[in-house]
Amino acid sequence: MIGGYFAWNYTGEPFQLFGPAHLAALAVIGILALLLPQLRGRPTAQRRFRYGLAALLLVNEASWHLWHWVHGQWTVQTMLPLHLCSVLIFGSAILLVTQHFGIFEFAYFMGIGGALQALLTPDLTIHGFPHFRFWQTYISHGGIVLTALYMVIVVGYRPTWRSLLRVMVGMNLYMAFVGMVNWLLGSNYMFIARKPETPSLLDVLGPWPWYILSLEALGLAICLLLMLPFVWARREAAGAFSQRATR
Repeated sequence: MIGGYFAWNYTGEPFQLFGPAHLAALAVIGILALLLPQLRGRPTAQRRFRYGLAALLLVNEASWHLWHWVHGQWTVQTMLPLHLCSVLIFGSAILLVTQHFGIFEFAYFMGIGGALQALLTPDLTIHGFPHFRFWQTYISHGGIVLTALYMVIVVGYRPTWRSLLRVMVGMNLYMAFVGMVNWLLGSNYMFIARKPETPSLLDVLGPWPWYILSLEALGLAICLLLMLPFVWARREAAGAFSQRATR
């Protein structure tokens, strides 16, 4: 039966959107996020967390590729690490080790914005709990979110408007590169060549290629929302400084 948990055509319980297993996975990630402040001022614990999560992300991603390979499903058209979340998994691992601010900018805006959607509406279909695919999905996307939050909550990094500009320009350049790869390989990385076969958010964003523009507008809106807490915090700090200066 254990082998069944790694089967391609899983015969166990299918994934149930917002079912008990889905809600439990979201709750665990939420609890871990709430515990992040406990790492402040504890360099040894921080180092263990950073390297441990980086290793977990890389091993989890390697197991994802191995699972496809074993089942004869690994192809250059589908499994190159070019989808946004695949790039962010490697980027998050590097960020945890190096704490590079430039990588943090992309991990914060694209990581939280993209991974949250995957956590809330994962592409799991028949692979419900406790199948390998269920664990792999929530470890990878949950790890991306926790990495970005760790850099904000524990390390103290703060994105700026220039960060947002660099991310938007960088993502458009990357999308152009992926579009060229799709043209050469006949692939559909980042789903910019066509919509995915399974139901997704893209279904309500119009036909190809107009849904790409809709997706860009939606991405910008999400990034602006992610900037709001820092904009408010800076205004509060500026207001408090102004009040002290006038006393």
